[in-house]
Amino acid sequence: MSSILDGVDQRTKLAGHNRLELLLFKLGGEQRFGINVFKVQEVIQCPNLTQIPKSHPAIRGVAHLRGKTIPVLDLSMAIGAGCFSQNCQGYVIVTEYNRSTQGFLVSAVDRIINMGWEQIQPPPRGAGRNSYLTAVTQVDRELIEVIDVEKVMKEVIGGSEEVSAGIIDPAIDTFSQHVLVVDDSSVARNQIKKVLEQLSVPYTLAKDGQEAYEILESWQAEGKDLPRFLALIISDIEMPRMDGYTLTATMRKTHGMKEVYVLLHTSLSGVFNQAMVEKVGANRFLAKYVPDDLARLVQQQLRTHLELYGPPVRA
Repeated sequence: MSSILDGVDQRTKLAGHNRLELLLFKLGGEQRFGINVFKVQEVIQCPNLTQIPKSHPAIRGVAHLRGKTIPVLDLSMAIGAGCFSQNCQGYVIVTEYNRSTQGFLVSAVDRIINMGWEQIQPPPRGAGRNSYLTAVTQVDRELIEVIDVEKVMKEVIGGSEEVSAGIIDPAIDTFSQHVLVVDDSSVARNQIKKVLEQLSVPYTLAKDGQEAYEILESWQAEGKDLPRFLALIISDIEMPRMDGYTLTATMRKTHGMKEVYVLLHTSLSGVFNQAMVEKVGANRFLAKYVPDDLARLVQQQLRTHLELYGPPVRA
């Protein structure tokens, strides 16, 4: 099954053009789900797994692949849909998320589809706050569901969301600065929000690049000088309607937005992203999610922003 990903390097050409490729799979039923190919290292038949005592029920065990030991998560169980196989029959999608490698156990792998991010839409409003969907799209008149993997990872594997003692610099004037956070995952938005709140930085949240760009336009219409008003934008890359690469590239072509600092903060990692940062004109790339790393970069930019523009004149 790993041959399904042959030629993935050529697919990097899609990035920066608001396009992506989704690997479609199933979780025991007929519903098809999608995952961005960039996050997939390979697809294999489920190997023998070693059980981990007292682990989360969705972790079916660990697999030993190419000298690495990786956890294998039953994706169906992780989203509350139950276990589709007691014997670990099916396939493992080996992925890289948030600086770690893990496998997702699925019942079947279908195919790869090529589409534009504008074809990827936010989940229906009726999906609710506890939904595991981060986006939906249509393929062959069928609804494809894109799972919020960051929500799954947080619930199954966990991780700290607190900034460590000694990282926060109380001498920085944070009150007079503002940050725009752009991410389609509610979990990721809340993680960034918690860091900014610990730093006492005012912020605005947007769910995708299109909403973020509309917010920027509305601020301009109000007469705000965006480079002075915004200390930085923290943006995900993978988002419905408009991705982070396209948001950044569009800003760099828009009068009054060109100088705004953009930090691309994403679960996608690797050398490729650093190259894309330079291509689209972003200022920095940071792989998710380490609160201390994010806090350090935000504070560094807050200092730089104050040096460039100084605090605003208060009434």
